[in-house]
Amino acid sequence: MKGGPTIPRYLFSLELAQLPQYTFDYLVIGAGIAGLFSALSFSPSQKVLVVSKQKLEDGNTYHAQGGIAAVLDEDDSADLHFADTLEAGAGLCEPEPVRALVEEGPELVKELLAYGVPFDKEDGSIALTKEGAHSRRRIWHANGDATGRAILKTLLQRAQERSNLTLWPGMFLVDLITHPQGEGGKLKISFSRGITPQPSSRRCLGGVFLNAEGELAVVWARAVILATGGAGQLYEYTTNPESATGTGLAAALRAGASLADLEFFQFHPTALYLPPAPRFLISEAVRGEGAVLRNLHGERFMAKYHELAELAPRDVVSKVIMREMKATGTSCVYLDLSALSAELIKERFPTIYHRCLRWGLDITVEMIPVAPAAHYLMGGVATDLHGRTGVGGLYAAGEAACTGVHGANRLASNSLLEGIVFGRRAALSAQRESITSEELAELRGSCQEIQGAHNITTTGLQLEIKKQLQKTMTCYVGMEREASLLAKASEILSSLLAEKRAHPSITHRWVEDEDMLTAAMALTSAAAHRRESRGAHERLDFPERDDVKWQGHIIISLDR
Repeated sequence: MKGGPTIPRYLFSLELAQLPQYTFDYLVIGAGIAGLFSALSFSPSQKVLVVSKQKLEDGNTYHAQGGIAAVLDEDDSADLHFADTLEAGAGLCEPEPVRALVEEGPELVKELLAYGVPFDKEDGSIALTKEGAHSRRRIWHANGDATGRAILKTLLQRAQERSNLTLWPGMFLVDLITHPQGEGGKLKISFSRGITPQPSSRRCLGGVFLNAEGELAVVWARAVILATGGAGQLYEYTTNPESATGTGLAAALRAGASLADLEFFQFHPTALYLPPAPRFLISEAVRGEGAVLRNLHGERFMAKYHELAELAPRDVVSKVIMREMKATGTSCVYLDLSALSAELIKERFPTIYHRCLRWGLDITVEMIPVAPAAHYLMGGVATDLHGRTGVGGLYAAGEAACTGVHGANRLASNSLLEGIVFGRRAALSAQRESITSEELAELRGSCQEIQGAHNITTTGLQLEIKKQLQKTMTCYVGMEREASLLAKASEILSSLLAEKRAHPSITHRWVEDEDMLTAAMALTSAAAHRRESRGAHERLDFPERDDVKWQGHIIISLDR
């Protein structure tokens, strides 16, 4: 299956020789947990550049609350963590990467502890909590409910101490450079029983970036690790920061990599619903500590739908909440923390407590109004066990990648763990397999001019594309989908893309709109192709899970 607008190889025609050029051994695009942990995994003798599209303390890692899952207690085991992950993934987790995750994860989390991450302790030992679909208490957390922030600050500090690491914020990726350059094409959809990156004859040599002042620069590298995070900004209501726009997905697709499992977008069941407050995440750990969900009438409802009640897998909880909202004609349900003492709430969830209090809600005495919001993309750039994408010299890790770990629905707190396990694997692979500096110099000589879809001399109008895209995705490609809605979304997205391309300009906004539309069209195509309901993907016109036809992965590439 193929169709839709043509996706170009490069967005702009550029004479790279006329631009500022920088050369490093390795380029890491993204400064979250996956990017920083991979950068710290390189040999101190290697020059590594880490770029971030906005400030360094940004992205989903910084906003992660609940924690990082890793086996520590004697009554827990890697086998139990393995089984819990597969159960949550609704039949689509790939066993081999899941095994790597649960077996390598504990030692790497201890490495975070050695780096100085201030994981919370109780009676001198690491304090563990439990989250949805986990059979044991295995969630490490820091500063109560600010785990991601604590990890990111520690990793940034360690990175800044390394003389071989350079950190550049405000570097926005325009395109990845490959040799040979290759061509663009239309979206091509195929079905695979496993996550198999489609091999390409191209080799990635670096990237073209826009800095904060809108100036272009070229970075050359022997290998590139893509750790650009997720794409929650495709939706109107999301827990993700402004930077989560799917930039890495679109750039990798244009460069010749394939994408997988894009139809599985996890909507977190409990985001604060208190207009005009933003959709702030209310961590699953709150339910892990004993909070319960109630509907408009004060009735606890989760036990009617699943034996694990509030601790059921996230896709189940989100769907049940949507049913209760429809049944009661309301826009939210309520999270009741009355089983938790005020002292415990303030100590264990200080971020949530103070954020709600800022909007006039005292969660020690009042229930929290919550509703599902776009949260985490299970899919991404298809990789193998070692972060390889199929394009030589291009690796991916973290939320930008699809390793097969999460299947159709991510198990809570496995995302930070995936970032360090596969960030480490990608770095080690890149270091083993990269071309030499001499080979890079030879190849870059033939890539000093790239042919793109637009010339840089044109100046375009600033169109309001992003809000229209978000409304389209929310209305037609949200938690509930069907063929007519997905077809309507494809029509609108194609129209928006044509309108935008009529006014090209090399600006952050124009490039970001292009990337978001590309990612949205790919996601919508994958959702239309999967004619079943599974995990985070629910088709009203195909309500049943079908393991005979659909126990596999939808792969998206460009038909050249």
